[in-house]
Amino acid sequence: MKQILVTGAVGQIGSELVLALRNRYGASNVIASDIRVPENGELKTSGPFETLDVLDPNSITRIMQLYDIGTVYHLAAVLSAIGESRPSVAWQINMNGLYNFLEAARQYHLALFFPSSIGAFGKSTPQDGTPQDTIQRPDTIYGVTKVAGELLCDYYHKRFKVDTRGVRFPGLISHVAEPGGGTTDYAVSIFYDAIKHKKFTCYLKSDTYLDMMYMPDALRAMIELMEADPAKLIHRNSFNVSAMHFTPEQLSAEIKKHVRGFEIDYDIDPVRQAIADSWPNYMDDSCARKEWGWKPEYDMPRMVKDMMEKLTAKLQ
Repeated sequence: MKQILVTGAVGQIGSELVLALRNRYGASNVIASDIRVPENGELKTSGPFETLDVLDPNSITRIMQLYDIGTVYHLAAVLSAIGESRPSVAWQINMNGLYNFLEAARQYHLALFFPSSIGAFGKSTPQDGTPQDTIQRPDTIYGVTKVAGELLCDYYHKRFKVDTRGVRFPGLISHVAEPGGGTTDYAVSIFYDAIKHKKFTCYLKSDTYLDMMYMPDALRAMIELMEADPAKLIHRNSFNVSAMHFTPEQLSAEIKKHVRGFEIDYDIDPVRQAIADSWPNYMDDSCARKEWGWKPEYDMPRMVKDMMEKLTAKLQ
């Protein structure tokens, strides 16, 4: 089989996706890459790793010449909260990096996965049951790059027949990777503080609804979409995928079932609160379910139970 390249492999999604792909397709067939070198752990030892700057076309060409790449999961990106403090960097990495890999996909006949986000929506988007096809007017540089990226992937498919595919992820929750600067990362940090301190200070208001997904479902969504029959894909790029939605208060109530005496208080971050307020409460993912059989396995109670078990063992 042709090999798979993962960019941004040291990040929250990439570090877990690489291992899932290696388990599925064989370690030598999955090349992890990042501008950062993993310090230790299974990501570094389980298969090939290459240092890669997505802004350098020569660096990308070198990888293509070294390996027989057939599929790229392009995950290298600057996330929402960090992007607001460094918008120029966010544009460079999120847009120019994607453009470089779309060009590589066109030249080397690659399939390319590009993750979009609920950040691609804005205040004018319907917040409940956000449709697959709807108005997208985001207020953040992260959201702007995601909308532009969706359109660019559509263009490369229509104009050059590049096999581009992607999903719009909600907030992602993981027991493996620590929070990475996203607006929804409170839903990861809360577990660490619950286990360590039995107390958490949340930077979002208690009644802030956000769409969420547990990482095992996210990994499965990416792999299943790239394995799907292309003849059945009507939308192809930027499928809404959803699993659960809740507020910080609802999440803390579920955690209290596992941590006696757990408390939550609030110190609102205006920047991240404004970002969260512009995003949907939950998305309608019926197109993904219909076109490639998407179905989540984790709801909030099952996710919380698994997170508490895995993180408690990890932090002991």
